[in-house]
Amino acid sequence: MEDCFICDKHRQGDAAQGGVIYDDDLVYAGHVHALNGPTAYRGYLMVEPKRHAEGLGDLTDEEAAAIGRLVNRLARALKEATGAEHVYSFVFGDAVPHLHVHLAPRYPGTPREYWGARLNDWPHAPRVDPAGMGDVVAGLRQYLRGG
Repeated sequence: MEDCFICDKHRQGDAAQGGVIYDDDLVYAGHVHALNGPTAYRGYLMVEPKRHAEGLGDLTDEEAAAIGRLVNRLARALKEATGAEHVYSFVFGDAVPHLHVHLAPRYPGTPREYWGARLNDWPHAPRVDPAGMGDVVAGLRQYLRGG
């Protein structure tokens, strides 16, 4: 789809902000972009089908299985490679009509009032600029490759 933000990001490959964590024929994973300022929440990831599919229920069984496996692997990677103590996974699907599964790590020391959907509201949340996103992405790629 030509006017889809997510489809466009997939076409950009490593030129997309932060680069690509994982990419195959069915799924794509990358760091969330810094759309509302110079930085983004550190380790906040998106997993998306490569084919333009608007939401859950629009996936093939193969796409759904691939997304599930990748979400699980990335949650493990966030815990082991970035020190996250918990990883939230959710789908809203209201703003962008291309399925994207959010993976949001909660790090040790996050005040309880910022757990869940309020992680990004925490004034002292760990944040990264585009170069820092690239570092997180490189570490997660390396973890997924087993090294």
